[in-house]
Amino acid sequence: MPRKRAAVAAAPTQDRVPLDPATQGLSPLDVMLRAMREHAARGDWDTAAALAKDVAPYMHPKLASLQHSGADGGPIQTLDLSHATEEQLAALEQLFGPIVQDFEQDLAFAEVGDGRGEGGTGASGSRETE
Repeated sequence: MPRKRAAVAAAPTQDRVPLDPATQGLSPLDVMLRAMREHAARGDWDTAAALAKDVAPYMHPKLASLQHSGADGGPIQTLDLSHATEEQLAALEQLFGPIVQDFEQDLAFAEVGDGRGEGGTGASGSRETE
């Protein structure tokens, strides 16, 4: 028959220090942000930068890394529609919607250059028409 273990007294708990009313309700993030701002206000930029580095993951989560691939992890299949006939393009638009809109405009931008860099989009990323 197994022996019963003797009861062990719980370790004494440390007396809790009463919270300062000025810090009640502050989260650890709030404390780090306040410390960072106070160091920055005093011109202690090295300490402020170190705190900013510690706070950043909680303020700006990292984006997940994605690897795009085609079927079964292979390359993404692309189609060259530059030599498709008008009938073929019309049939594709019937199936998929307007996939070749602004085609003539894209050709004109490619030939003369529009000063907007690659892709022919402005700063907002949307196509600008003249």
